[in-house]
Amino acid sequence: MKFYLSLFFPVLFACVCSCGDSVYEVSEDVLLDKVKGAWAAKMIGVEYGMPFEFAHCGEIYDGPIEWTPEMVEGALRQDDIYGQASFMMTFEKYGLDVPADTLAGNFAMAAFPLCHSNLQARKNWLDGIPASELSLPENNIHCEDLDFQIEADFIGIIHPAMFRSSGMMAEKVGSIMAHADGLYGGMFVAAMDAGAYYLDDMEEIILTALKTIPEESTYAGCIRDVLDGWHTNPDDWKKTWHRLETKWGPNDVCTPYIPFNIDAKLNGAYIVTALLYGGGDFEKTMEIAVRCGQDTDCNASSAATVLGIMNGWSSIPDRFKSYIGSISDRNFLYTDYSFSSLVENSMKFIEDNVVSTGGQVEDGIFRIRKQKPEPAELQEGFGGLRLANMKTVADAGVWKFDDSWTDFSYNVPGDNAPYKVSTAPGASVTVEFDGTGFALLGSWNSDCGKAEIYVDGELVKVADTYFREEAGKYEGNRAYICHLTGLEKGRHEMKLSVSEEKNPKSSGYKVYIEKILVYE
Repeated sequence: MKFYLSLFFPVLFACVCSCGDSVYEVSEDVLLDKVKGAWAAKMIGVEYGMPFEFAHCGEIYDGPIEWTPEMVEGALRQDDIYGQASFMMTFEKYGLDVPADTLAGNFAMAAFPLCHSNLQARKNWLDGIPASELSLPENNIHCEDLDFQIEADFIGIIHPAMFRSSGMMAEKVGSIMAHADGLYGGMFVAAMDAGAYYLDDMEEIILTALKTIPEESTYAGCIRDVLDGWHTNPDDWKKTWHRLETKWGPNDVCTPYIPFNIDAKLNGAYIVTALLYGGGDFEKTMEIAVRCGQDTDCNASSAATVLGIMNGWSSIPDRFKSYIGSISDRNFLYTDYSFSSLVENSMKFIEDNVVSTGGQVEDGIFRIRKQKPEPAELQEGFGGLRLANMKTVADAGVWKFDDSWTDFSYNVPGDNAPYKVSTAPGASVTVEFDGTGFALLGSWNSDCGKAEIYVDGELVKVADTYFREEAGKYEGNRAYICHLTGLEKGRHEMKLSVSEEKNPKSSGYKVYIEKILVYE
């Protein structure tokens, strides 16, 4: 591994070190046990929760949870791991001072499939939007989803007790696909991992991690609700779950599939619920994360990772880790990393981070300058915006299509939703709605054109619906043609007109429309 430190780390040292930082001293053997525990726990957690991913939304799962040691092999194909491993590969290749543009470009051009915020970030990059703007709410309706939250563990793993360094890397990576609560979710999870190296009280780990994100953020408010619920009902996690579901369950801007919720803060709250009520028990913690529902594999994986660091590989029950040795040298899908090399490279990253921030590594002892957590800057996201209603193209009397549209359906099992698709440039449609914003849901494809979007007679956006491949069409992950929020409350008219111009790479002018989502 070759890091180019000369330009980056003098600046980093000045930013993250202070004379008030104390020292966390740990032997290489103990540190290695924690790193190994982190990646093992992540693999175990993601497969423990995988059979229930989004199978139970807005409800508690009370059924059986099966586990056999061989199930962990599935982690080799999990995006929860290969996604963040891809970022590690970029840092390894270009150094820790790699420009954000390079990180974003490598991520966008990677061979693996993406969805939600990650997919929109890829689309934005391919559309020529600069890295600094990929995740802004006006460019990415998914920006407060949990995508970065499930990709941030590696940042905390390689920054033991180094909260400011972790936060800087989290902001650099997370800003590719996440903003506001979506960004804070990754920062928070990474900070829990960083704190789990030396803190032995779960509430203290959570409270310390909370100090790395703005206390005014809705993400922080959601996590505080978990803590309050735990203090009020320390023996009944379901009461806390019901409180979360009532208050935060409907708060997901990007999905038309309520009670499906891929929002970072609600799923982050499930991680914290599992960690608090799990009481440090590895299996019980994963079980609660699964029974909370929604994105069960990601949430169980993130919760397990905290315990994997806190207690190490040696503490993970054999029935969960016994098969990892059999696959430890097999690479994760789309990466050059195996379990063994993830651990090895994480240790190398840690050593460089420790030395660059004023610590020491000698005679098998890591002396790490602990960094006091500092909150990230407050970003404006979608706030309390909620879905008011939605109308499909089959809803009579809502849409006014001209004659240049035809009916369409994918006609695949579980996906017979009605669409309209334009047949020529100049095709237009209007729809009236009552609300403060809208999102137009459809599809992207390699033969799609550009859509001119007007609101109340004013051109607000030209959306390019071309994509390099068929994307955004499978159940649960439609593609958003455009969205606009912040309108005055009241009646509005949206008009879409298919442009005479198209992306030169596109083979056609098609524009797909499935439904409109209206917000209040």
